[in-house]
Amino acid sequence: MEPLALIGQPAVVERDASDAAVIATSLADASAFGEIFDRHFAEIHRYLGRRVGGGLADEIAAETFVVAFRLRDRYDRRALDSRPWLFGIAANLIRRHWRTERRRLRAYARSGADPIWDESSEVERRVDAMAAAPQLAAALASLSAGEREVLLLFAWADLNYEEISAALGIPTGTVRSRLSRARTHVRELMWPSGQVSVDSATEGGTHE
Repeated sequence: MEPLALIGQPAVVERDASDAAVIATSLADASAFGEIFDRHFAEIHRYLGRRVGGGLADEIAAETFVVAFRLRDRYDRRALDSRPWLFGIAANLIRRHWRTERRRLRAYARSGADPIWDESSEVERRVDAMAAAPQLAAALASLSAGEREVLLLFAWADLNYEEISAALGIPTGTVRSRLSRARTHVRELMWPSGQVSVDSATEGGTHE
């Protein structure tokens, strides 16, 4: 069954309507929430796939939107973009699989063969140093769950400090300190190899 099959066909919404407006509309017309699914499912699924593999990504991404639909009446409509909210829900769900993620990272570190993606994958991959270095995978596996969560939301989900704060429900200062510790730890472990620029691998894309 499709994740949002329970709400029927998506309602017609204005193309330039904010996520907050769409979610507000969905309170009266549940089918409008299908627009949120259409806008963001692929990105959430891609992020989860990088962390836990395609099979679990299917399951967790679907559950993310089912949970979001159920909790949509609690959405803070001051937030025009729902991505931090959705990534926060996904983060809560992925915590149940932290052993799987760490095991995959360690397997990658040992073998050099990426355990998450393969050549037959149809999901578009962003080729960067983080996905290419077994040493970096080992470093990520050694981080605490909280530090790894912040680092990957920053580098892979492309969220800024304030968005990560909203996603995880923690102060922005905590985001900054966790990210700083994570990058310092990874840098210390990566420096002897000289194979990957940790700064470029963990800066993310378009953060301010």
